[in-house]
Amino acid sequence: MIAKYKGIFSNVLKVTIVLFAFWFIYKKLTSNTNLKDFRYVLSGIPRMQTIAVISLVFFLMLVNWGLEAVKWKRLIRQVEQLTLWRSIESVFCGLTWAVFTPNRIGEYGGRVFFLSPKRRVIGIVAMAVGNIGQMVLTNIFGAISLCIFIYRYVHLDYRLNYAVMALAAMFCLFFLIFFFNIQWLNGLLLSMRFTRKYKKFYSILGRYQKKELLKILLLCLARYVVFSTQYFIMFYWLVADIHYLDILMMVCILFFVQSTLPSLDLFDIGVRSVTASYFFSFVTKQDVAVIACTASIWLINIIIPAILGSYFVFKLNFFGNIHRR
Repeated sequence: MIAKYKGIFSNVLKVTIVLFAFWFIYKKLTSNTNLKDFRYVLSGIPRMQTIAVISLVFFLMLVNWGLEAVKWKRLIRQVEQLTLWRSIESVFCGLTWAVFTPNRIGEYGGRVFFLSPKRRVIGIVAMAVGNIGQMVLTNIFGAISLCIFIYRYVHLDYRLNYAVMALAAMFCLFFLIFFFNIQWLNGLLLSMRFTRKYKKFYSILGRYQKKELLKILLLCLARYVVFSTQYFIMFYWLVADIHYLDILMMVCILFFVQSTLPSLDLFDIGVRSVTASYFFSFVTKQDVAVIACTASIWLINIIIPAILGSYFVFKLNFFGNIHRR
């Protein structure tokens, strides 16, 4: 009888999550004027060219989340073996949860429910390691790009420029040292009495050796290159008067600024648009095209994967292992 009620509750919860996600997506898509700008910008471009470029960007979206699935499989193999397809399912399921939760926190829940119950909290810690690796690269490339931006457009006193570059170098070094010595965090938590009793959950931090962390960081770098390429393709295609090096600089700054702001995935498009509009205004006057590019990437990288992931939500079992299909 208890198992029956658990099954009913599980199914109701799955349907609720999917309906909630689709409601959020529908509300945002119907009220998004930036996507209308995107359609307007495309109206003057040959249809076959549009199909080719959008198809390439869509393919890179699949590569991006495929790399994330490979990274997730490697991160969690210390405690549980996942097939690549199982890892892909969990990544896309997490994206559906992430779309209506602040700072993508739902992604953790959507993903770790593909693990056995006793390993789910450990999975959250493992996933955090991967997110830290992604954050390290975002901060490093962002800090370097901001230094170049300040040097070119802010025109500070040369001593201040040197100070900014020195701070940026220390900033980058800090994140690299922290990531490659993440086991220090395990030691710190063990040294505190009130966290010591939870060591079975975070002890996985001590298992990541530098060689393994380097492989994880390389996967993070591959993802960074892929989604940067998506932005580069769109801006290079739709914003004709901008130099390719300026695109690379602005995209890195865009990622960096976005990573520092708390947001909700669906409403993140507003943050992305405002940030892109401000920084790109230094290198181009085509504000509509800039916002249109940002909106299109948001649609392809966030909304479409969230819709695809809704199928995998129904493969969850909240009270045990997922169904093997």
